Amino acid sequence: MENTWLAHAKRLQAIASTGLHFCKDDFDRERLEEIAHIANSMLAQLGNVPVERITGLVSDFAKRYSTPMLDVRGAVIEGDRILLVRELTDGCWALPGGYADIGLSAAENIVKEIREEAGLTVTARALYSVTHKAKGLYKPDTRDFYKLYFLCERIDQAQPVAGFETTDVGFFSLDDLPPLSRGRTIESDLEAAFAFHRGETTHTLFD
Repeated sequence: MENTWLAHAKRLQAIASTGLHFCKDDFDRERLEEIAHIANSMLAQLGNVPVERITGLVSDFAKRYSTPMLDVRGAVIEGDRILLVRELTDGCWALPGGYADIGLSAAENIVKEIREEAGLTVTARALYSVTHKAKGLYKPDTRDFYKLYFLCERIDQAQPVAGFETTDVGFFSLDDLPPLSRGRTIESDLEAAFAFHRGETTHTLFD
């Protein structure tokens, strides 16, 4: 669960962004720009980073109605082991996935991500979890995300191979996990995948 002040700062930033997109009055625009500056300063202080880094993360600021970003992740389970990839950015491990690309469905996106990050051709069998990142035990993020988790199955016998954004790939059991990239994947994501795979859970989890 994210820090209350982080949640407030993100909400203020979103309100300012949406307000500036629709704003027609110069005086209101000035007030909204001040709110945006305060929000960005708070986020920079909370993250201990320059304010320019915060503003750079929101490339569509004031260009549309502000909504959460979308992250898709895929679980491929074989026996008692689950597929993980080692991230190039932090050297830790996660379920394959990433930002959803425009023009593809959520399921098509995760099929593409697993092919690019792990070299496997899969089909998306079920959506087992939809999570608001801010409400989970993930590493805090100044951006807001919905995370969609799919249970996937291999449709070929290719050997896993790392892609451009990953440095390694492998299957791991729950009792022998490598260090997780905690902004992307946490233990409960993997446990939920196994529960769905085994039929212990039959409905999509959401918060």
